[in-house]
Amino acid sequence: MRLHAFFATLYYCGLRPEEAVAMRVEDVTIPGPDARDQWCELLIHTATPEVGKQWTDTGEIHEERDLKGRAQGETRTAPGHPALTRILRQHIEDEQLKPGDLLFQGETGGILAGSVIRRAWRSARKAVLPPHVFESPTGKRVYDNRHTRLTKCQRRDPACPGGRVGRQQRARAACHLRPLRRRVAAGLEEASGSRRRPPRAA
Repeated sequence: MRLHAFFATLYYCGLRPEEAVAMRVEDVTIPGPDARDQWCELLIHTATPEVGKQWTDTGEIHEERDLKGRAQGETRTAPGHPALTRILRQHIEDEQLKPGDLLFQGETGGILAGSVIRRAWRSARKAVLPPHVFESPTGKRVYDNRHTRLTKCQRRDPACPGGRVGRQQRARAACHLRPLRRRVAAGLEEASGSRRRPPRAA
């Protein structure tokens, strides 16, 4: 699948889709094939979400923005598992990409469209999942790749880096999961209260 490297980047690094589509080849530091340390590193500095032509000054569908939750011009780095290093190295070679090129491109070399991403993700899920799982909410959204990575880091999965960067990812995961836990707890409390509440008299 042509977007294999794109989805792998979301999964292994926890990137938002709008961050991944903005990346250039030069934003990825990939060690040589014979290097002992095969972790790669991604520099994320821009997001290009789809906002619609009517909402941009340029008339383009995408709008370039600073990173979510970061100061203007601030960047961040994300370590990539050796498995991702192999995938990206092959992707760059297969696509014959140059340093200034977009890392993940649309069919004409421009920004990868959200509709193309969603269609590819739906096709991939349908190809590998049993029908009942495919129809369920499990991994239904492209964004769920990021959620999966943050959850794994929170659980100290071996695929997450150790040291300072690993602690940062686990801290982001904890912050990300906290509102979800509150909603689940509130729902359980409400359900429990409903069971205890006596029925109203007719």
